[in-house]
Amino acid sequence: MSGLLGVPVDAAYHLVFALTRLLTPLAGGLAAAAAIVLFTAAVRLLVSPLSFRALRGQAALARLAPQVQALRARHAGQPERLSRALTALYQREGASPVAGILPLLAQWPFLSVMYLLFRSGTVGGAPNRLLSDGLFGVPLGAHWLSGAGLLSVHDALFLAALAALAALCWLSARLARRAAPGAPAPAAAPAARRQARRPAGPARAGQPHGGRPSAGRAGSAQAPAGGRAAQLVTRVVPYVTVVIAAFTPLAAVIYLLVTVAWTLGERRLFLLRGARAAAGTGRAAGAGRPAPAGAVTRVQRGGQRP
Repeated sequence: MSGLLGVPVDAAYHLVFALTRLLTPLAGGLAAAAAIVLFTAAVRLLVSPLSFRALRGQAALARLAPQVQALRARHAGQPERLSRALTALYQREGASPVAGILPLLAQWPFLSVMYLLFRSGTVGGAPNRLLSDGLFGVPLGAHWLSGAGLLSVHDALFLAALAALAALCWLSARLARRAAPGAPAPAAAPAARRQARRPAGPARAGQPHGGRPSAGRAGSAQAPAGGRAAQLVTRVVPYVTVVIAAFTPLAAVIYLLVTVAWTLGERRLFLLRGARAAAGTGRAAGAGRPAPAGAVTRVQRGGQRP
């Protein structure tokens, strides 16, 4: 094929075709789908530095959310001064409001190449032999809307793939909300739940319900406008992937399934590392604190016993 993506499509064709022939003795009729999975994994490994950089950027935005809120309150009605203050803050802390967009921009050309690869009858002036491969009898170049009906293998396969993709997107959005600006840190969430279950103390001036502000008011006060926008994006954008998959070839659906699952694994690993680091910091800080008086007394009494 000709055009801007002609060379990348040719390169992807030869790579996927070679992987298919290599996997045929092991995978049989699933070799082409397995080759797409390996191709997607290679792409994700290639862009993984950008992905972890974006995750660190999102964590930095969550950490800076209180400072951003203070700047918005300080420079209310002064958009130019607010913009300069936010820019200086982000530069000083090495954060960027658009950090999470970099992996999406990096992967879009690969998704476009995969789409064109299984929509082209010829590649490099020769017939596209990948179009003859399929998954459970469904051609990899087939679309969902081209099926014969709900009772066909074609539609059943696409519906299962789209349902799995929607479930992965839901899990990914749920983890993304935990890292969004204004969201509680993973290590602080159990403490916040315990605080919420404590009985109400005596009321203080300006603080109804026993001295604790309303959870909804506190959440809305702590989350700046940028944080609320980020939370909205993390809730809506992942499901756009499902809509895109409904109008792409089966090969591109497999690509999206693998890449969303990979993104979910990366985000989960990043959050686990952050939680472990926070727990280690908390244990180190607690080790330097003096023991409570009651605990010392009990230890002394225990030592006096025969």
